[in-house]
Amino acid sequence: MNVLLIQPEGVDLYTTLLKSETSRGALRFYQPDRLEYGIRVRTASLGSALALASELRWYVQRYVEEVLFEPEKDIFCTSGLARQIYERDVRPGSPWRYRCLYRISGDHLTDTIWMDEGTAPEAYAGRMEPGDTVLEVWCTEEEYPGR
Repeated sequence: MNVLLIQPEGVDLYTTLLKSETSRGALRFYQPDRLEYGIRVRTASLGSALALASELRWYVQRYVEEVLFEPEKDIFCTSGLARQIYERDVRPGSPWRYRCLYRISGDHLTDTIWMDEGTAPEAYAGRMEPGDTVLEVWCTEEEYPGR
């Protein structure tokens, strides 16, 4: 299980978190990976990933654009869906109905593209730029627009 913290434009999240004794303490058992657009932290379980995000809440509110959880390789979910999965309110399976694509250009999130049911990420290639990082993100029904 990975936790992905995406930084807003103009923030070097890795450096910011390592400067603070409090956040260094929260991350002391992990080895965060520095990414161009934030950090990735590997955890043992969804419960520990949610606990870490909660422990870093003060920093998340100030220095993080988005918190994502990666329960499966290359499939990310929002905090809301991660909580629902943890509390056993939902059991998402592929294909998940409520999805979007996060388009990351350089060091920050630039766009959220809401996907229609039954479409593949490739269907939205025309909305991407060369060099973009694209993440498929599953969300809750409540987070999905128009619901």
